[in-house]
Amino acid sequence: MAISMAIRCKPCIRAYVRMAYDKGVSQEELIEFLEVAMTMQGCPGEEWALKAYRGYKECLMGGPTDKTALCCEH
Repeated sequence: MAISMAIRCKPCIRAYVRMAYDKGVSQEELIEFLEVAMTMQGCPGEEWALKAYRGYKECLMGGPTDKTALCCEH
């Protein structure tokens, strides 16, 4: 997920967030990871971390369940 954030690939971020959710990653664990990713990337990292967090919240609310949506070709 960190690489996906670094290359700013929204489909990849959504796929990895979904995988994390499906594997039982807690909201607190995701936030801790995103904080590290933001620190490594500076201001652009914050924007993409927020997108990842939004995707996780969608999963919690029963949002996108398309498990066939894989990463892009990066």
